[in-house]
Order: sequence, then C-alpha cells, then structure tokens
Amino acid sequence: MKVAVWDTYVKIEDGKIMHFDILVPSEINDEQTIFNFGKHYLQSKSVKTEQLTAKECRLCHIEQATEEIIASIEKNGYSIIEMENCN
Repeated sequence: MKVAVWDTYVKIEDGKIMHFDILVPSEINDEQTIFNFGKHYLQSKSVKTEQLTAKECRLCHIEQATEEIIASIEKNGYSIIEMENCN
C-alpha cells in the first residue's frame, strides 16, 4: 500500500512544538479529512491546540507502508508516526 505522509507541526499549550506525521492511503487527498485525523489524534493525547490547518500540516511525500502502518490504517483510517514532543 502506498501512503501519503503529511508532515505536521502543532504548537501546544506549554508553548512547545509537537511534530508528528499523519499517514493515509495515497488516494486520500482531501485536506479536511487529513486535518480531522490529526485532530482525532491530538484529542486522544489530550492535547489542546488552537488550530490544525494547511499551515501546520502539509503533504510531504508518498512511500510504501509497512505492515504495522497498514494495520493501523485498516483499523483507524490513518496512522501516526510521533516525532517530537508527543508524550
């Protein structure tokens, strides 16, 4: 499965920048759908942020998904790779 990687940077309550990637099937290109996946992830982490828009979240590249990512996408519709300040 080919996935689109959306590079995401969000300023969180403590002023830090949270960096994570949202991975979705490459045929999904509706930005609002991607942003909603990001918002869902942030809610699951109890992170409050003012916004998640194209300014914070951009398509980075397309890559081949691993089995773990495919399983996450099949379960949730998307997968997250946590990069910085996600804990």
